[in-house]
Amino acid sequence: MASHTQDQYFVPDSSVYPFLCSIALFCIAMGGASYLNGYSWGPNLMTAGLLAMAVMLFIWFRTVILESPDYNMDVDKSFRMGMAWFIFSEVMFFAAFFGALYYIRMLAIPWLADTEILWPGFEATWPSAGPLGAELLAKGTPDTTAIAEGTKYSLVDPWHLPLYNTLILLASSVTLTIAHHALRANNRKQLIIWLAITVALGVWFLFLQAEEYIEAYNHLGLTLGTGVYGSTFFMLTGFHGFHVTLGAFILFVVLLRCMRGHFTPERHFVFEAGAWYWHFVDTVWVGLFIFVYVL
Repeated sequence: MASHTQDQYFVPDSSVYPFLCSIALFCIAMGGASYLNGYSWGPNLMTAGLLAMAVMLFIWFRTVILESPDYNMDVDKSFRMGMAWFIFSEVMFFAAFFGALYYIRMLAIPWLADTEILWPGFEATWPSAGPLGAELLAKGTPDTTAIAEGTKYSLVDPWHLPLYNTLILLASSVTLTIAHHALRANNRKQLIIWLAITVALGVWFLFLQAEEYIEAYNHLGLTLGTGVYGSTFFMLTGFHGFHVTLGAFILFVVLLRCMRGHFTPERHFVFEAGAWYWHFVDTVWVGLFIFVYVL
């Protein structure tokens, strides 16, 4: 790799990493979709994609770390602009899901109730006419029993695991901010401690979300197949959980770098980029907690 002075804008060599990561992402998406549709090879393909993605990210991060001494402030500005646009794209990503939730609740369901296009007696209730399905199932109406079977479920209690997860993510934003202040003060010990706590809180969140999913499937009857509420619930919370996983992975790599003595109080954009992403994920969860669990 050619040397670069601080007066030159560093341009990296051509890389195969984006192409390989796109293949890994394709395997994750194809494996996940196949698993949901009952194909036995789906979980294996998804697992292979996740492992390949993790390996590629580690290799790609390592390459960027080795290149970092050649970066000047212009490159730093480019990184900041790139991260800002990436987070903006994530805002649009979740805005589409929240928009779908709004459309279903406020527009589609009232329209279906007015037209009675589904079945007689369909009511504009949220979530997803679950009480009606339970009533139809109890009556055993021949033409509507199958419909009732698909809509009978219970809601997740928002004041149990979802509330705990909200408090956990809010606390993780606080611990991450403390770690950032420790880095600016060049207090390496406090930086490592508080950043490690942040990563641990992220892992704890994912563990509780897994517990919530198990409870929803096994005890509440809430699955991807239980009407539009089930699909939107798992779509929104599931994609958010994926983003928490990615954010925890990024902060874990940053933690490893902090333990090796990387970053200075003046130059630590990687830490800041991870912090921006983590605070964004926390903000999205607050919206999810309000609009998916509470309202």
